[in-house]
Amino acid sequence: GMTLAQLGAEVVRIDPPGGGLDYGRWPLTAEGASLYWAGLNKGKRSVTVDMRTDRGREIVRGLVTASGDGAGILVTNLSPRWLDYEQLRAERPDVIMVVLRGSPDGSIAVDYTVNAAAGYPSVTGAADD
Repeated sequence: GMTLAQLGAEVVRIDPPGGGLDYGRWPLTAEGASLYWAGLNKGKRSVTVDMRTDRGREIVRGLVTASGDGAGILVTNLSPRWLDYEQLRAERPDVIMVVLRGSPDGSIAVDYTVNAAAGYPSVTGAADD
């Protein structure tokens, strides 16, 4: 999402009430705001939606299938059974859905666990480490 936002896309992050997974991740400012969160979501708009409710799921489907150029793209690492491609396509035939899986078995993973599994930390950092 951050890369798409930096390339000029209008990105809307959808989070549950109370914030997303990394909402309070360190490092924090003196006021308790996450610098990681701010950097990760730079250039994005955001909305809080309780996707456990019928109304919340309706809102998310509406955002994904909204009319207009550039709308209709969903990038997710979640696997909500209520939001499958065929349902979205029935509402918006040109919808694009990208589902990111972190493990070969299709289970959910987030960036830092995928990065660690791929060995990314071993090629970054100080040269003498």
